[in-house]
Amino acid sequence: MKLPLFPLQSVFFPGETVPLHIFEERYRQLIHDCRDEAITFGIPVYIDNSIAYGTEVQLVEVVTTYEGGEMDVVCVARQVFRVLAFEHEMEGKLYAGGEVQFLESVNDASEEERAEVMEKLEELYDLMGVEFPNTSLKKFNSFAFAHKMGLSFDQEYELLQLPRESERLGYIKDHLNTTIKILDQVNRTKALIDMNGHFKNFDPLDFKDLEA
Repeated sequence: MKLPLFPLQSVFFPGETVPLHIFEERYRQLIHDCRDEAITFGIPVYIDNSIAYGTEVQLVEVVTTYEGGEMDVVCVARQVFRVLAFEHEMEGKLYAGGEVQFLESVNDASEEERAEVMEKLEELYDLMGVEFPNTSLKKFNSFAFAHKMGLSFDQEYELLQLPRESERLGYIKDHLNTTIKILDQVNRTKALIDMNGHFKNFDPLDFKDLEA
C-alpha cells in the first residue's frame, strides 16, 4: 500500500493521541489533503539515519491555523507498518511517501498476563511516589502506558515492532522487573544516606570472652 509519510524522531503507539505542530509547506499540503480527501498518513520512526517502521495516523482535528499558515493538529495513531520503499516526493505532491506493509497485531495475551504487568506497573509508580491512574484491567494493554514507564527511545522502537501482545507484555515485564529492582536499591541507599550524621545508640560489646 502507498502512504504519505511524515518521518519524525518519535515513536507513536496505536490508539494514542498525536498532537502535531505543522509549519513546513509540504506538510501543510499533506494536512490539507488529509482533510479534503479523508486520507491517512504514516509517521515512520527516524532512527540511526534511516526509517524502517512507523505508525499510520488519521487526522482528527485542525485545532488552530495561524496567519502564516502554520497549524496545530490532532491525530490518532492506528496501526504499525514496515516501510518497503521510500520516495522524497509523491507524484504531484511536495511531501514524501512510500510503499508500506501493515503488521498484523495478534491479541493473544491472557487476562493473567495483563494483570501481572499492570501490578508491576503499579509497583513502579508506588516506588516513584507517583499516583497510578485509575485504569480497568479490560482497558489495559501493552501500549497504554508505553510512554510512562521509563522506556528509552530505542526500547520504545523495539516494542513497536513486536506483533504479538504476549511478546509486548513480556518485553514490558522484563523492563519493569529490572527498573523496580534498581529503584528499590536506590531507595534503600537513599535511606542509608539519610541516616548519616544521626546519633546512633550502639549496644556496648562485652569483651570478657573475646580471644585475640
